[in-house]
Amino acid sequence: MAALAPAGPRDAASAALDELSLNFTYGAPGPGNGSLSGAWYDRNQIHLFGVLLAILGNLVISISLNIQKYSHLQLAQQEHPRPYFKSVLWWGGVLLMAMGEMGNFAAYGFAPITLIAPLGCVSVTGSAIISVTFLKDNLRASDLLGMTLAFAGTYLLVSFAPNITQAISARTVQYYFVGWQFLIYMILEILIFCILLYFYKRKGVKHMVILLTLVALLASLTVISVKAVSGMITFSMTDKMQLTYPIFYIMFVIMIASCVFQVKFLNQATKLYNMTTVVPVNHIFFTISAIIAGIIFYQEFLGAAFLTVFVYLFGCFLSFLGVFLVTRNREKEHLQQSYIDFGNIPGKQMLDKIQPDSNSLSYGTLPDGSDSTKSQSGEKKEV
Repeated sequence: MAALAPAGPRDAASAALDELSLNFTYGAPGPGNGSLSGAWYDRNQIHLFGVLLAILGNLVISISLNIQKYSHLQLAQQEHPRPYFKSVLWWGGVLLMAMGEMGNFAAYGFAPITLIAPLGCVSVTGSAIISVTFLKDNLRASDLLGMTLAFAGTYLLVSFAPNITQAISARTVQYYFVGWQFLIYMILEILIFCILLYFYKRKGVKHMVILLTLVALLASLTVISVKAVSGMITFSMTDKMQLTYPIFYIMFVIMIASCVFQVKFLNQATKLYNMTTVVPVNHIFFTISAIIAGIIFYQEFLGAAFLTVFVYLFGCFLSFLGVFLVTRNREKEHLQQSYIDFGNIPGKQMLDKIQPDSNSLSYGTLPDGSDSTKSQSGEKKEV
């Protein structure tokens, strides 16, 4: 038998590659990797736990939004309404929203970005169900169809998301952070962001697509940093302490900064455009940017089959379509405003109608106020 040659020294890069190869599991055929084996169950159990956290977090967020909406409705009915931030019910909704966001944050530590990010459709559909059940909003046929499509898309996303288990350590994040794929991605993203920001600031172009694209570009950094911070915290709790590495605090700063500027541009979009348009478009842009970030930074679709990727993208399309149908024209459904018909008043020949002005306490103006005023003054003179 030939003698085995001793292994030579390996540098830090090769050691990092070995660590990454141990962290990834793609369900390759072999002993212990069958559909009923313990390894398969343990791997998917971690993913399912992350999915459960994300779904519960999004449901809590939808409950919090409806609680805040209910508090606004209650304040509007008072004779002397007080500021909403003095309402205990409103602060309860804020607390629930914080809890839901914490659930989403923790979910990134147990499952891939490409699995957690599209589950944001649960918040939109859950909010519609709660508003119909408790706030007595109208249930439309498009709501039922949208919820069905969103649930079907969620099922496909969970079933065909990349079957990958990855331990996020500080060493792994450092390797990805200096990888050529992420560096090229960051250069392109910074270039696009600067061009859009130039049109937004200098040219005054405030189109919804520009604003939500800025939000999506920042959201890609948010999901990358959130998964890195959450993954390193999870790794510290289960294995070795990772919070002493500088990369943890770098990612934490990126997470906070990207969230702050993301909220700024999103608020600007909601001020300029209708929420029924902003919500589905923002969900689509955010999900696409998060999926691209997960593929490039964490290489979550590495080794995935074509059919798996196709069904996964089809599930994303169904969830996008479901969110669009649920939010379509929802804010336009108000109580029918009463009209004053002067055609029914004896002795009046005016057949025009006055619609109350929703932005003030007045009833608006007549189509031709001067003529009506003259006719009324003429009648007074005759009397």
